[in-house]
Order: sequence, then C-alpha cells, then structure tokens
Amino acid sequence: MHISDKLFIDGQWSPPESGTARDVVSPHSQQVIGTVTLAGPADVDRAVHAARAAFDEGPWPRMQPAERVEAVKRLAEHYNQNRDAMAELITAEIGAPIAFSKRAQVGLPSMLFTAFTDLALKFDWQEARAGLYGKDIRINKQPVGVVAAVVPWNMPQFLTVGKVVPALLAGCAVVLKPSPESVLDAQLLADLVAKADLPPGVFNVVPGDRDVGEALVKHPGVDKVSFTGSTAAGRQVAMACAEGLKQVSLELGGKSAAIVLDDADPSFVAPAIQSASLANSGQVCNALSRILVPARRQDEFVDALAAGVASMSVGDPSDPETRLGPLVAERQQTRVRGYIEEGQREGARLVTGGTGMPDGLDTGWYVRPTLFADAHNGMRIAREEIFGPVLTVIPYDSEDDAVRIANDSDYGLAGAVFTPDLDRGFEVAGRVRSGTFGVNQGYIMDPAAPFGGVKQSGYGRELGREGLESYLVSQSVSSTAATS
Repeated sequence: MHISDKLFIDGQWSPPESGTARDVVSPHSQQVIGTVTLAGPADVDRAVHAARAAFDEGPWPRMQPAERVEAVKRLAEHYNQNRDAMAELITAEIGAPIAFSKRAQVGLPSMLFTAFTDLALKFDWQEARAGLYGKDIRINKQPVGVVAAVVPWNMPQFLTVGKVVPALLAGCAVVLKPSPESVLDAQLLADLVAKADLPPGVFNVVPGDRDVGEALVKHPGVDKVSFTGSTAAGRQVAMACAEGLKQVSLELGGKSAAIVLDDADPSFVAPAIQSASLANSGQVCNALSRILVPARRQDEFVDALAAGVASMSVGDPSDPETRLGPLVAERQQTRVRGYIEEGQREGARLVTGGTGMPDGLDTGWYVRPTLFADAHNGMRIAREEIFGPVLTVIPYDSEDDAVRIANDSDYGLAGAVFTPDLDRGFEVAGRVRSGTFGVNQGYIMDPAAPFGGVKQSGYGRELGREGLESYLVSQSVSSTAATS
C-alpha cells in the first residue's frame, strides 16, 4: 500500500489546507493499492505563491545557466538511481506493461534529462546582433516566469519531465498538476527533487481533479501554462489563458494516419504499425489509429495486421512478457467498448477483437485489441480519438486519395508512410499536414526534435531546442556609447 497524506509545496511536505483523500485503484486487480491526498484551491494558491517567491526573490533565475545545469544533473542522478521504482509505480497505478514502463515511461524521461542539460550548456543565452540603425543590439534570453505544468495520466513521467526540466533549466519556477490517476510517480519525483537540494518553491506538486487544474491555470501568479490533454480541455485552457494574457502551449489529441503505399511489404508494415499503434494499450496521443491501405491489396495488409494483433499477449502488466495491459480506468474501458460497438453499427467489418474480456481474464479494465476493416473516413471510429487498442483500416484508390484522407481530419499531431522508396516517402510526408511524421515507422519522439501538432492537436512545441525556448522570453537591449 502506498499512503501519502501530504503535498510537496515550497520545498517540503506539508498537510493540505483544503484537499481530499483519494484511493489509488489497480486497473488490473481493481483493488485499492494506495491512498493519496489531492490538493484543493487553497493549496494551489499556496503553491503558486511559493513558486512566485522563488522566481521573484530567490536565487534560481539569477543563477548562471551552468549552475542550473549542475543542479538538474543532480536530480538526474537521483532519477536514474530510482528508475526501477518509478517504473513499478507507473505500472501499478495506470496498468502500463512493466517492459513498456521501463523502456518508455521511465527510459525516455532519463534520456530527456541528458538531452536538455546538454542543450542548455550549448545554448546561446545572449546574442549580439547588428541593428539596422548603426546601434548594437543585445538579445537576452530570460525565463518566462512561473509555469503551470498540467499533465495527463497516460505517459506521466515523460510528459512531466518534458515540461519541468526545460522550464527549470530556463530559470523558471514550476507548479505541476498531475492527474489523479498518476499521483504516485509525481510524488516520487518530488522526493527526488528534495534530495537534489533545489531551492524551495522552484518545484511544487498539486495533484487534483479539474477544479484544481482550473484554479491553477487561472491563477494570476502564473505566467505560462504548458498543457497536455484532450482537445476539449485544451480549448478551456486556451480561453482561460487568453483572458489572463498568459503564454500557453497545448499538446492535444490526435487521430494519426499511417499511409501504406502500394509498394510496401505487409510483413514489414504490420509489426511496425502494431508497435506504433498499440503501445500502452493504444493510450498514446500520437498512435497510428487510421491505417490507409491500397484498395487492391487491402486483404493482404488486413491479414498481416490481424495475425499480429490477435497474437499480442494481454494480461497482468507486472509480467515482463505482457504486451498489452488494462486501460487506466473503468470509464475508459466503457468509452472504448462504446466505440467498438459504434464501429459495428456504422458498418465497419470487425476482423478481430471486440467488446468482450480477453481470454483468461475476468477482472481488470481490459479491452481486447481490435481491428476494423472496410471502413471509410466518415465513420466515428475514423474521426474521433478513441484512446484505446482499436485500429481502423481504410482503403484508398491512389496516392493522392491517401494523402487526401490523411489530411481529412480535425487533428494534425502525427502520421507515417510506409514504402521501400525513401524519396517517395519523404515526398508524401511533405504533403501531410501534421506536426510530426515518420517514414517506415511510427513517429519516434526524439529528444532532439520538436514535438507538437497543428489544427486541433494544439500549438507550441516540446522537446528539442524549441522545447527549451518555449520557457524563455527575449529581451532586446540597444545601447549607445556615453559621451561627455
């Protein structure tokens, strides 16, 4: 049992002023595995004031960048020493298979620490520029201020570290709001921050429901909001930030398409799409959930995909051999099963999977990995983000038709093309409107490359140089030599 009745605010663990206790329930066993304390509005206010004091009066933003790098490197050392514990917590609280937790849920954040600290050491924090009127211009890169980092439950540490580390390196103070489903890992991170001896108030954690997120986003002491979540929630965040004239970046939903060209090999395509689409039981924002295949070869690709999907091991997420674990909560299980029923009502062909429990399981919030074929892009299963292990195959007539279907979406987060002809693949990539794209792979989140979307997938970028710059503002200073 994991029990915590305190919040990490202003560099210490303290009782909440207005929060409530919440049970942590295993998505696999449906048993209570812990109790955590959620924050309330008064705790949000306390956390923002602590961050405000750390930024306005404390040493952190006034340190040299190299000093902040050394402090974050201390945090990274503690993080790497606790990778197994962090992975086990994430598997327990959200049901991610332990192999995936170790490789991606924790392995990727570890890489981000290294990537961002290396970037910060090489970053040009001050630039000299020749002005157009004969004056010298100096551009100072300064921290944006107090950052509200709001993260969902599906990739909690990757999304947290991707926001918190560049914000800290930039000199900002952070208030993190994790999802109620993923509090345990956020608390462990707070413990590691305390061990790394960062200044008080630089990092604060206020787990909570929507009311806590709303109070944090709207708080007048916050200068920037970095939000990852649904498109519907992102709209509300954007409106609140507009009212308060806060900077905001939004990483929202996706309905990404994999374009399988007519020269692709099913034996290569099927496992690649399976890996890119069903990781974390499909609870990944950039999952390739629409599979566009040439109509004359649809059966070949469907057969290959079906064989792979049906063979995936589903079960106990703590088993290293498990490929698919449960969904995070009963509400998510109900939602995904509803989409499977809707796909059948709309006339798509159910190839494998369905709404029943996977073989050998009678408890847990599981959904069988499901594949639809003979679908069209107007169906709800092709247009709406399901966030579960459901793939939809859509046939197309020509390459132009495939690109048109891929772009016929409210979203624009990611996508992919599969072809042995790389030049052809890059050409197709340039025609698809998305923030990220993969050729012969699902898009891999490389720490050196910016990640984000277009259209209703949001705006702003995380990771890479752009991810660091998103927590900075430019101050322009012009000068003239004084004369007596």
